[in-house]
Amino acid sequence: MKTRLPASIALALLGLSLLPACRAAEESRPKLDLQLDTAPLAAGQANARATSYADVVEPVQKAVVSVYSSKTVRQRVQVPEFFRQFYGDRAFPDQESRQEGLGSGVIVSKNGYILTNNHVVAEADELKVSLNDGREFEAKLIGADPKTDVAVIKIDAEGLPVATLADSDLLRVGDLVFAVGNPLGIGQTVTMGIVSATGRDNLGILAEQGGYENFIQTDAAINQGNSGGALIDAQGRLVGINTAIISGGGARGGNIGIGFAIPVNQASAILTSLVETGTVQRGYLGVNIGELKPDVAEALGLKKDQRGVIITNLPKDSPAEKAGLERSDVVTSIAGRTVTSPQELRNAVAAKRPGSEVEVRVLREGKERTFKVKLGSLAGAVSASELLPGVTVKTLDEEARRQIGAPRDLEGLVITEVAENSPYARRLAPGMVVVEVNRRPVADLDTAQGLIKSGRNLLIIYVRGMFTPVAVTVE
Repeated sequence: MKTRLPASIALALLGLSLLPACRAAEESRPKLDLQLDTAPLAAGQANARATSYADVVEPVQKAVVSVYSSKTVRQRVQVPEFFRQFYGDRAFPDQESRQEGLGSGVIVSKNGYILTNNHVVAEADELKVSLNDGREFEAKLIGADPKTDVAVIKIDAEGLPVATLADSDLLRVGDLVFAVGNPLGIGQTVTMGIVSATGRDNLGILAEQGGYENFIQTDAAINQGNSGGALIDAQGRLVGINTAIISGGGARGGNIGIGFAIPVNQASAILTSLVETGTVQRGYLGVNIGELKPDVAEALGLKKDQRGVIITNLPKDSPAEKAGLERSDVVTSIAGRTVTSPQELRNAVAAKRPGSEVEVRVLREGKERTFKVKLGSLAGAVSASELLPGVTVKTLDEEARRQIGAPRDLEGLVITEVAENSPYARRLAPGMVVVEVNRRPVADLDTAQGLIKSGRNLLIIYVRGMFTPVAVTVE
């Protein structure tokens, strides 16, 4: 069930959009030297009394930077169309203005790689980074991933302070955390709180991008300008990248104690992929899945409160089918990570690289079975019957016309199934008819697939007697 939030969700900074990732030859790609500390927080430490956290916070403050972005915005001069027809467009040139934004970032390697948010640097013409010691540098965009709101930028500098990364999978509700960043441009600020929840999804923050929501929730104060800054634990280790807030005051509202951060495990995986390959590589399992409801669990001979996700379909020759998985299998874990919801499975698979082998545990006929699956690549994972990943279609025939009440002269592709883990599940639904793709009419799947391109695509959809445009992004 989708979560409905009574308050607006505001990104912690006015966003600017994505620049193309820097492309270098594969053999010249640099390697990362990240400082990792995967030990859990000691129980005694959590219970110890402290009169100051300065020794914990101070080293990380040096690694948290301010990120300044700017871009040129062109606006069409508003004049009556008659004047344009008479004098021509050249008589009314577009007006240009500079738009500036502010966010934060975290230095994670000695050679200058910085983690921040996509919405901090997106579409920027110019990026500048200011260190806590007063030094300023021009920065270049290495790459960005709108689906997780992670971006990587780089500065050329020596003697840089570096944040140590923790294992964010070990975070527990109640753990002490600090948010470090530059809220509202007032200067570097540290706020304190606890982990309020982990694994927050279905918030709608990344819905437009068909993103992967898996947020750490905290009550440490986060405001505009904190985006891209550090969320650290009581040992001063980086556990998350601050990203968004829920605010009662609209997009410009302030902190009300509900903030979200991207887990550092997820962010560092994106970082490594962007730096070492120039792209974001995500694993592909190849299953359509659904929530395991109590009545379905009982029908499968399982306990009513059994947790997991049920496989509803497997595209032919998908990695899951090749490994032996079947419809009605209940997935309980993948790569040692317990799975209790479709979103958890989707996040877990996407975090793995294509070609990696993972262990998948399922319940089949009441018995636990284990399968080794070699993941494919999400890019190019469209099956022979899919227009988009997870969106199954067929040519609109007479039977389908009768079922949806479509006019006899309507041609197109009717959507027959949309997988719950599809990045387009919020925009498309069974019964919709795709009649155009990128301004070209479509009557068969081959034609439609040939018109889909990387980036933004415009579909014209027929639904409930009306035609409506739907924009979708394809990686």
